[in-house]
Amino acid sequence: MELIKSISGIRGIYNHTFNVDDAIYYLKSFISIQPEGTILIARDTRLHGKIIYDSMKDYLKNIGKNVLSCNIIPTPTAQFIIKERELSGGIVITASHNPEEWNGLKFIDNDGCYFNSHKMKKLLSGNTKGTKIEQGKIIELYNAHETHISNVLNLNCIDADRIKKMNFKVVVDTVNGAAYKALPELLENFNCNVIKIHCNNNGKFPRGTEPIPCHLNDLSTAVVKNHADIGLATDPDADRLAIVDNNGNPIGEESTLILALESYLKYYKNSQKIVTNLSTSMGVDIIAKKYSSSVKRTSVGEINVVEKMKEINSSIGGEGNGGVILDESHLGRDSLVASALVLNYLAKSNKTLSQIMKNLPSHKMIKTKIDLDTNINLSKIKNQFSSQNDVKFIESDGLKILWENKWVHIRKSNTEPIIRIISEAKNKETAEDLIDSIKNILN
Repeated sequence: MELIKSISGIRGIYNHTFNVDDAIYYLKSFISIQPEGTILIARDTRLHGKIIYDSMKDYLKNIGKNVLSCNIIPTPTAQFIIKERELSGGIVITASHNPEEWNGLKFIDNDGCYFNSHKMKKLLSGNTKGTKIEQGKIIELYNAHETHISNVLNLNCIDADRIKKMNFKVVVDTVNGAAYKALPELLENFNCNVIKIHCNNNGKFPRGTEPIPCHLNDLSTAVVKNHADIGLATDPDADRLAIVDNNGNPIGEESTLILALESYLKYYKNSQKIVTNLSTSMGVDIIAKKYSSSVKRTSVGEINVVEKMKEINSSIGGEGNGGVILDESHLGRDSLVASALVLNYLAKSNKTLSQIMKNLPSHKMIKTKIDLDTNINLSKIKNQFSSQNDVKFIESDGLKILWENKWVHIRKSNTEPIIRIISEAKNKETAEDLIDSIKNILN
């Protein structure tokens, strides 16, 4: 297996396909294409991340760069701080939702957004330039998450006072990741009664790192045991949010964006431009239509959504993996923003989350994956369906095959050495049939 390099940054298995030397190599390239100024460095809770973090700080200091050292913070917090402080940019040491043995780097531009495809291409080419010889400064920013929390509490689309009056009981599972402190503190500021599970910084992930339903058994149990109103779960770098309802049922990470959109569009009550990716639920389109709003879809990858949001002046977007992007805060997926939007909707509805979900679009999505070394012939797959009258094809990111009330998307992952196959339909059987039909063609 090789180091994975994509629009999502770089990542690999620590001391196998990714190590400190790799981190310094790409740090040098990062410096060469960024404007002069202070560079933010942060990480998630992986134990080997501390070794990389300290090495990168020392390198930057020794070549005359000033460093804003934030240690463990959510990736969206790093994005927010870079934007607010107008820094040169930043690097977060994280492998996001990949397992504990992985690590990597996410590269953030001076506007708080990830590098776009053009800048990533330049960075991956390994360019370097001359550097200063005097010592730089290390500026330690302790509790950096507090300014991010303040921003979320004061968002125009959030009725913080209404949320505080509800005194919600919330169970939080941060998988011992970067949100271990930030998300509980945000909820406490909303006057929530917070029950924490898997909320420390020991770097040991006690469940699957993706916040998908099969990994949320502990959260579901805790919600039921504590008679909580809602359960919230993040991935290790805290850009994704998944939700468990008051009955302990995981509602699926696709529903996070749908709930956030419902909360936001109800507040604005006028047409909005929503941006999401090709693999996100068609429930987004249904919510958009309800509020006379439009949907634009992009290739998978946060920066692809962000670039389209910039282009069309969109104020909200996201991805169906639990990622919500709100321009008022910053242009990046953010579990803190998503939590606030969901609590806002819950506070204003005067209903339980299980009751709310009955009135939201309900589709069944199946997500599976196969090894990258499997022979994938997208033209062969397309030919198998091209004779159908009602079918459409999108080939900008792998192959997406669409019908009126169902679709299947086949594409190479940006973050793992796999091919993802995702389907959605009105019922589980149809969604499974779509997956099986693709697998049968490949076999």
